[in-house]
Amino acid sequence: MHVINKKRTDKRRTLGLLSATAMAAMLPAWSSAKDKNVLRIGFQKYGTLTLLKARGMLETRLAQQGVDVKWTEFAAGPVLLEALNVGSIDYGTVGEAPPIFAQAASADLVYVANEPPAPLAEAIIVPKGSTISSVAALKGKKIALNKGSNVHYLLLRALENAGVAYADVQTIFLPPADARAAFERGSVDAWVIWDPFLAAAERQLGARILADGKGLVSNHQFFLAARPYAEKNPEVLRAVLEELAKVDAWGKQNPKEVAALLSSQIGLEPAIVELATGRYAFGVQPITPEVLNEQQKIADAFANLKLIPKKIKVHDAVLATRS
Repeated sequence: MHVINKKRTDKRRTLGLLSATAMAAMLPAWSSAKDKNVLRIGFQKYGTLTLLKARGMLETRLAQQGVDVKWTEFAAGPVLLEALNVGSIDYGTVGEAPPIFAQAASADLVYVANEPPAPLAEAIIVPKGSTISSVAALKGKKIALNKGSNVHYLLLRALENAGVAYADVQTIFLPPADARAAFERGSVDAWVIWDPFLAAAERQLGARILADGKGLVSNHQFFLAARPYAEKNPEVLRAVLEELAKVDAWGKQNPKEVAALLSSQIGLEPAIVELATGRYAFGVQPITPEVLNEQQKIADAFANLKLIPKKIKVHDAVLATRS
């Protein structure tokens, strides 16, 4: 993500760690020496991977396996998965929609794990002085969003819930930094955005939430890998999952420390980041049939609106296990 200049209980901790262990057990039991010396990770300067990077835990762990870690920052999920598809990175984290757009574009990726639902961490917002008071009132309005990102599905569901056809709004596809600029100068009527950009717009611009994801979307964060890398390096991915579980457990218990750490990474005030992280869902989990079914519903919705070029089967992007 771009820098914005003017943006639980012991039981849950145990469940998160167990989930990571379960996910690791699902990884294939074969490996290859090829391509194991470097793990190239794509990140967006927010979330668990960013915490993992900032704390240096993964580098220490993988050094024991003779693996170096290379981090590359991306502005949003779609471009991160483009890089995964062309072989520039091996692993990354994105929201719900990017894997669907990528799979529809024949990207050879696999789902590795996900974070729990975080429906409050994305929203449709309007400027402080806007007279728009409902999603229904967005009919005919200009709405900025990042095409193919998690908020794309939020917009679809919110409009559907309000009885407004997707074709009856003007979608303006912009990355977060450009969308914020358009939002500030009044070039668009609304902006569909995720944290920490959402929190920054609330605190810095007085933006008002018209609708968040509650009751509409789950807003999972997914960890994905290039299929060839996942097939050849299961022990590396196992280590990543275990370190993610550790940083998740730490994050849930230390919200202020998380905010301070991410603040230094993002360039936003700790208070803004604390607002955002309060809506984040820590706890890496294995991919389940239920989550895949949710993803399939999203994929079908995009296909029905011709937002992706073909129908896909989400389950095709799950790594087969071998005995």
